[in-house]
Amino acid sequence: MRDHVVAVDIGTASARAGVFDRSGRLLARAKHSIVMQRPATNHAEHDSEDIWRSACQAVREARSDAGIAAEQVAAIGFDATCSLVARDREGRQLTVSTTGEDRFDTVVWLDHRAIAEAGELSAHGHPVLDFSGGSLSPEMEMPKLMWLKRHLPQTWARAGYFFDLADFMTWKATGSSARSRCTVTAKWNYLAHETPGWRPDYLAQAGLEDLLERASLPAGTINAGDSIGTLSLEAARDLGLDTECRVSAGLIDAYAGAFGVLAGAGEGKSLERSVALIGGTSSCIVSFSSEAKSGRSLWGPYYEAVLPGHWLVEGGQSATGALLDYIVRMHAAGGEPSAELLARVVKRVQELRAQHGPNPASDLLILPDFHGNRSPLADPHAMGVVSGLTLDTSFDGLCRLYWRTCVAIALGIRHILETMSGYGYRFEALHLTGGHVHNPLLVELYADVTGCTVVIPETEDAVLLGTAMTAAAAGGLYDSVAAAGEGMAASDRGRQPDAEAAKLYERDYRRFLAMIRHRAELQAIC
Repeated sequence: MRDHVVAVDIGTASARAGVFDRSGRLLARAKHSIVMQRPATNHAEHDSEDIWRSACQAVREARSDAGIAAEQVAAIGFDATCSLVARDREGRQLTVSTTGEDRFDTVVWLDHRAIAEAGELSAHGHPVLDFSGGSLSPEMEMPKLMWLKRHLPQTWARAGYFFDLADFMTWKATGSSARSRCTVTAKWNYLAHETPGWRPDYLAQAGLEDLLERASLPAGTINAGDSIGTLSLEAARDLGLDTECRVSAGLIDAYAGAFGVLAGAGEGKSLERSVALIGGTSSCIVSFSSEAKSGRSLWGPYYEAVLPGHWLVEGGQSATGALLDYIVRMHAAGGEPSAELLARVVKRVQELRAQHGPNPASDLLILPDFHGNRSPLADPHAMGVVSGLTLDTSFDGLCRLYWRTCVAIALGIRHILETMSGYGYRFEALHLTGGHVHNPLLVELYADVTGCTVVIPETEDAVLLGTAMTAAAAGGLYDSVAAAGEGMAASDRGRQPDAEAAKLYERDYRRFLAMIRHRAELQAIC
């Protein structure tokens, strides 16, 4: 009986797979690393075949550990970062790298080589930008495609396909070049609420008049929770599954995580008062609304990116977990941010707070925009600021800097949420998932700094769960993606904000906003 599903999540550094039963219980999961090269400043590249091999290995291992047969898997779903994969007309790897190596055929989501192109498109002010916060990030696909056409014309001339990474995975799995509504609406400026969804005048403005042909982009899209087809014989062999297994339309990883934690909120006001915070290398704020609510620096609103009849909007921080790792790595008393070292840092921070009060080193002030500001400033050129450094090179000095970086990250989330409130969003519950749930400092700060109840799902991996929910709908285990979400939702636990602790961060927040103003003033001086 086909009563299980497999979910695959492609992150920045690894491919993970999980096996779920129809109730949403995770039976087993596995993870394998993927290769990334950084040949130049702001450049980051993957090898898509390496990603496929790692995903297949993870699926085979997870299914074996779960102890189920291939014949028990109804469907498989894929989510991934918004990375861009290039293939030639025969489907072979096509370089996106200045090194010229064809195996590096994928521009990683965090690659910022296309900052100039993003700025150029933003300055044009085309109406499609009303559905991307009024501007474009260099992390989106259109600026990256512009860069490739301008700087690697030989790649453009040979191109037969360009895929968002999740769509590449479903293409590898089925042979179908169908595209997910989630991916192209969120990252390609496709307007799912209009017919046709592609705007030729916008493509011409970007100099991409031939994109639909070069990328093999179809006119329509496949909804989340719908099946693209069944596994090809080759893919079934690679994955250790069979050709009766259905393949669900792909998802953006953050949106899979948002669905995984918000699906239990149901429809109506409860859902609209809840927001997901997916915290990992970067952080994403994602919410669903029955109405389109646009706002500067917010990605979206995207129609039916996951849920039928709902608009999705996203804000975010480009570097959070990555920033904390950087702080540990660059400090004289730090080193490679292993799990053991990070645990020592967090433990010592708690000891320092017990000794010196709950908010030590409060005169150490940080703006966390070390990789630009995605929201609410929409400024990829923004840089981090640290005020209050001394000559302290001790381990305690590192811990104080780490603590205040955590505070700065939480203040940045508050800044995003308060900006969203100006666009009509009202949130009471912050549903947290991703690696940040394992950092007690961040969990506490997200509640006390924002004033929201922080809700943590009782599941090991909400991103995989969200993808599993859409796979369950595609595999026929549920009648709809909404029903799958309700039927597979995990239980959760909440942490209420501490009103007394919250008062400690009011001064921090005022100074945080002042630092943003002062940074702008300094940059304006000729």
